[in-house]
Amino acid sequence: MAKRGDERWARVCETVVEATGLHFPRERHDDLRRGIAASARELGFDDADACVEWLAAASLTTAQVEILASHITVGETYFFRDGGAYDALRESLLGDTLRGGGGRRLRIWSAACCTGEEAYSLAIMLRETVPDLPEWDVRILATDINPRFLEKAAAATYGEWSFRSEPPGLRARYFRRTADGRYAVAPEIRAMVKFAPLNLAAYGSYPSPLTDTHAMDVIFCRNALMYFAPQPMRRVIDRLHDALVPGGWLAVAPSETSAALFERFTPVNRRGSLLYRRPLAPIDSSPVPPRRAPAPRAAHAPDSVVSCAERARLHADLGEHEQGLAWCDRWAAADLLDPEAHYLRAAILFELERHDEARSALQRSLFLQPDFVLAHYALGSLAARCGDQGSARRHYVNALHLLSRREVDELVPGSDGLSTGRLAETIGAILATASGRDE
Repeated sequence: MAKRGDERWARVCETVVEATGLHFPRERHDDLRRGIAASARELGFDDADACVEWLAAASLTTAQVEILASHITVGETYFFRDGGAYDALRESLLGDTLRGGGGRRLRIWSAACCTGEEAYSLAIMLRETVPDLPEWDVRILATDINPRFLEKAAAATYGEWSFRSEPPGLRARYFRRTADGRYAVAPEIRAMVKFAPLNLAAYGSYPSPLTDTHAMDVIFCRNALMYFAPQPMRRVIDRLHDALVPGGWLAVAPSETSAALFERFTPVNRRGSLLYRRPLAPIDSSPVPPRRAPAPRAAHAPDSVVSCAERARLHADLGEHEQGLAWCDRWAAADLLDPEAHYLRAAILFELERHDEARSALQRSLFLQPDFVLAHYALGSLAARCGDQGSARRHYVNALHLLSRREVDELVPGSDGLSTGRLAETIGAILATASGRDE
């Protein structure tokens, strides 16, 4: 009986790794058992043992992963934690940018943001460092697998424990005291950060324009990798590398640094903190370079080396919008029947908030290929962004109908690795949330 119990528990741990990437060694099995017990009722079980039995053979949906993650992820953070990383980033990235080397555009991602202190710290750092910040195009994305963490982050109200390493004067300048003695983030800082759910272990969810996780200048992913199993950890590091622009910076916790794991990066020691930089490597000279190996901003290969499609994708990945649009036009002219040229054009226009043009490009894409799932999904996202919930629902339902014709593990064409089942779950969750608001 003991052997059977050990085998069952081993399968539970495998399920957790597959769903979340999180590794629970023997010394942390009690933590996992407590998390499962706490999530059992939300997952539809009357007791923990029944939940464990189910997890030993389950394939979890996105909603089930979020429930489990809300009880097994660690939520320890505070403002300006490991403050040396912020100083190193200010010197490494912002120093060059402020001297005119990088333009007035910054995209920063706080991956595994927990309850939001890190993302708001990054926003405060920018306010303190960049005198003409309102004139910049700055976007800070903060994601986490745990929906409860994201709720607290969006509420933007914190107690004393979140300020145990604050720089002098921080609270007076960037927080407002609430009636219950807590501290609310100032509106101008709160407006700089966008929070969104994202599972770092989910294949195909990033880097991608669909999740706004591409062409990043900076990624903070600290005190999260240490909890991952070895193989998921390596996959996450590879994808974070690909989510950065050439020359972009990755910050991890001091305990997570490793020459072997970060071999694709260049280590840079600044102010006693180690940052990792994606190299400014030249474009691959093969006829069709890898999708996720874009050229540096100032070095482009001759027109004969790569196709118009690859050039368009490379510029889009780099966030070079106008160049990307120009190459999309050349792509569409070279291949009049390729719907992906218009889809990529729409993705760029969507990011520029040129909504009418994006809608036209998506409609052109669907004219060429009526069953192009991603175009239906993108039209739904665009309609929702513009406040047209009726149209959004219609487009999402169309996408779900097309997805229902495919196997759940089949990859969605043009999605760079997103499975049919995963996209269907995402759309289902969006529709459920919208229905809840309407009730």
